[in-house]
Amino acid sequence: MITRQQMQELAREHGTPLFIVDHDELRRNIAMFRKYLPRVTPFYAIKSNPMPEIVHTLYEEGASFDVASQPEFEVAVQNIKHMSEAEQKEWIYNRIIYANTIKPMEMLEALDKYRLLVTYDNEEEIKKLKKYSPNSRAILRICVPNKGAVVELSSKFGAFPEECVDLVYKALDAGISVEGLSFHVGSQTTEFENYTIALNLAADIFEQVAKRGYKKMHMLDLGGGYPAPYDESVKPFPVLAEVINKSLNALFPKEVFCLAEPGRFMNATAGTSVARINGRTVRGGKTRYYINDGAYHTYSGIIFDHQHCHVHSFRENAELVECAVFGPTCDALDVISAHEQLPADLQIGDLVYSDNMGAYSHASSTWFNGFPPAKVVHINLKK
Repeated sequence: MITRQQMQELAREHGTPLFIVDHDELRRNIAMFRKYLPRVTPFYAIKSNPMPEIVHTLYEEGASFDVASQPEFEVAVQNIKHMSEAEQKEWIYNRIIYANTIKPMEMLEALDKYRLLVTYDNEEEIKKLKKYSPNSRAILRICVPNKGAVVELSSKFGAFPEECVDLVYKALDAGISVEGLSFHVGSQTTEFENYTIALNLAADIFEQVAKRGYKKMHMLDLGGGYPAPYDESVKPFPVLAEVINKSLNALFPKEVFCLAEPGRFMNATAGTSVARINGRTVRGGKTRYYINDGAYHTYSGIIFDHQHCHVHSFRENAELVECAVFGPTCDALDVISAHEQLPADLQIGDLVYSDNMGAYSHASSTWFNGFPPAKVVHINLKK
C-alpha cells in the first residue's frame, strides 16, 4: 500500500493534481478474489478504469475481461498482438465477454469472426444478433433484486424471470447458441442476500430450460457489484464470498463454468489522488478549501457513481473540524464535500489526498472549464 510519504514525494516530482495507480494493489485484489471465490473466474470490467497499464497488469495476472464497447475490446486485445491469428481468436473466445446487452450493429459485424460471448435481454437484440453476428454465443441477462446497491441497474437491464425461458428458446430458434445466464445485483451492494436470491433465480431458470429439452447451457455470469472497502460500513469480502460459495455449491454442479465481472473491487484501492489547496476562506464559521481537482475530474465519481470521496490532510495529530472542499471550476456543482473533517488552518499550497479512488474516477474525468484531468503516475509496474 502506498504511504503518505510516497504520495508527497510523487506530488513534488510530478506536480498536482496527481492520480497514482499502485499495481501491487491490483495484484493483491485479484489474488484475494481468486482465493475466496475459487469457482469464479474474474473477467475485469474495463469500464471501471480502462487505463492500458491497468489492463496489462491484470492480463499478466491471468485475468479475463468484460468489455462494453469496441474501444474497450481493443484495449484488451492490445495485450495479445504478439500471438498468431489463430491464438488470438482462441484467447478472445475464452477470455472476453461483451457484457453490454444493447450492442451497436457495426460492432457486432466487426467482431462476429471471433464468435464472441455476448449478453442479451430482449427479443430485438436476438434479431440483431441473427442479422449482424450469427456466430455469437449468447448469455441471457436476467433481472434480479438490486436492494441496497449504491448504483441500481435492474431498472435498465435484465429480462424478467418469467420471460427468460422463452427468450432462451427464441434465441435458439434464431440460430444463436445460448451458453448460459448472467445477472448483476447492482454496484457496491450492501445486501449480500441479493446474490442468494439471484443464484436461486438462475438455478430455477436453468432447470426450466432443461425441462423443455435444451440442456447445453453451461455458463453462469455472476456479474459485478463486489464492494470496495470505502468505509467501515462495508462488510469484508470473505463474508460475501462465503454467502456466494454456499449458494453456488448447493445449486450448480461443478460442470457449470462460473465467471464474474469485478471492476471496482479490482481497482478502487489501487488509486490515490493528491491535490493542492489553491484557495481558502471562512464563511459562517466554516473553513472552505478550494483544491485543484474536483467533481469534473478525478472526483467525477461523486456525480456519476454516487461515491462519497473523503479528503485527508497530510498533517499528523491535527485537530479536525468540519470543513467544505470545492473543486477548481466555476460550476456550483463542483463540490467534493460540504462536511469534511480537516484541520481548519491548512494554507494555500498545502497538499491533501484521497484514497480508494481507483474506480469510476479518472475514467470519467473531463476537460471542463479548461482544466485537464490529473496527471497519472503508475507505481510498482513490473518491467
